[in-house]
Amino acid sequence: MNKQSLAGQDAFAPANTADVADAMITASGLRIEIDRRRGRGAGLNPSGRFEPVQREVFDDGWQTWEELPPFKTDVQVEKPRTAITRNASPDIPFDRSINPYRGCEHGCIYCFARPTHAYMGLSAGLDFESKLFAKPDAPKLLERELAKPGYKARVIAIGTNTDPYQPIEKEWRIMRQTLEVLNKASHPVSIVTKSALVMRDIDILKELASRNLVRVSLSVTTLDRKLARTMEPRAATPTRRLEAIQALSEAGIPTSVMAAPMIPALNDHELERILEAAKAAGAQEAGYVILRLPLEVSPLFRDWLLQNYPHRYQHVMSLVRSMRGGKDYDAEFGKRMKGAGPYAWQISRRFELAVKRLGLTRRSIQLRDDLFVPPDGSGVQLSLL
Repeated sequence: MNKQSLAGQDAFAPANTADVADAMITASGLRIEIDRRRGRGAGLNPSGRFEPVQREVFDDGWQTWEELPPFKTDVQVEKPRTAITRNASPDIPFDRSINPYRGCEHGCIYCFARPTHAYMGLSAGLDFESKLFAKPDAPKLLERELAKPGYKARVIAIGTNTDPYQPIEKEWRIMRQTLEVLNKASHPVSIVTKSALVMRDIDILKELASRNLVRVSLSVTTLDRKLARTMEPRAATPTRRLEAIQALSEAGIPTSVMAAPMIPALNDHELERILEAAKAAGAQEAGYVILRLPLEVSPLFRDWLLQNYPHRYQHVMSLVRSMRGGKDYDAEFGKRMKGAGPYAWQISRRFELAVKRLGLTRRSIQLRDDLFVPPDGSGVQLSLL
C-alpha cells in the first residue's frame, strides 16, 4: 500500500481497528501498482480460495516493478457440456439461465459473481475482469437442448451472473447468436445488462417483443459519472445506459431499470433520481438490490472503499452490517437481496413510494411460453471429444 493511501489513516479509517488491520494486511502484500491495473476495478489479485498457496507481491530489491506488464484482457475458449444452467433459489424469479461468458471485463468492484473464478483456479480480483472465458458453442448447445423431447419452455434469464454484452461480445457475438436461436424457437428470454451494446440487437429483440417473448433490464447504479467510472470502470456510462433504455422502449421492447446495487452512504441517496431518469427514458418496470458482499467480494470491496472513499469507509460498512445481522453478508434466502433491519426497510419504503409516484411496476410483464417451437436439431451435432 502506498504512503498516500495511508495518509490520514487515524482520521478517516473505521473505528473498528480490526477492520483497519485487516484492510492494511490484505492490501500490503497483494496490491497491484496503478499503472498495471489502470482501467480496472479491483486493486488486489489474491489467490483463489481453493488454491494450496497464497501469492504475495513484493519488491525483491532488483527494481523490476516497472518491467511488469499491465493487465490485459485475455480470452480463452470454454467448452461447457450444457448451455442452460438450472437453479432452485426462492429469491429469483427464474429457474434457468445462460451465461455466454465467465468473468466480466466491466470490472464492477461489487460484482457478486467474482467468487466464481475460484473454480477456475483464478483470483476473484483482477483475474475476474482480465482473464475471461468465452463459450462459442453455447448457441449450438442451446439449440440441441431445446430440441430434446419433453423440453418445457420457461423464461431463460441471461445476464444474471456476468454481463452478456460486456466489451468482448463485440468480437465474439455469442449473445447475438444465442438470441437468434431463441427467436427462431419463439422462446421467452429476460436480459439484464449495463451495456449500451444491447442496442445492436434491437432488430432481434423487436421481433421477440412483437410476440411478448422478451424483456430487457438496464442496471443503473449511479448517475454520477465519476463514481461510475471508479466503481464500474469498463461499463457504459450512466448516460449511455439511459439512452439504451430509451432506444429499446421506442422500439417497442419492454424495458425496466435495476437500481442495483444500492450501497448505503455511497449511492443510495440517488435511488429516486435513478428511477425518475429511467422513467423519463421509457422504462416500464423497476427493481433494486442491496449491496451483496459474499466470500472474496467483501475484502475486495472494502479495500476499494478504503482507497477511494476513506472518509466514508466507517459509515458505509456500519450501515452494510446493520442490514446483514452485524456481518458483511448474510446469504439467508429472503434476506440476501434486500437486507434486513431499519435501514433496509427505509430503502424498501423509499423504492415503493417512488415506484408508485412514477407509475412504474414491479415484474408485471408476463412473457409467453406457449409459442415455443422446438428446433428440429439438424446441424447441431457437436463433437464428443
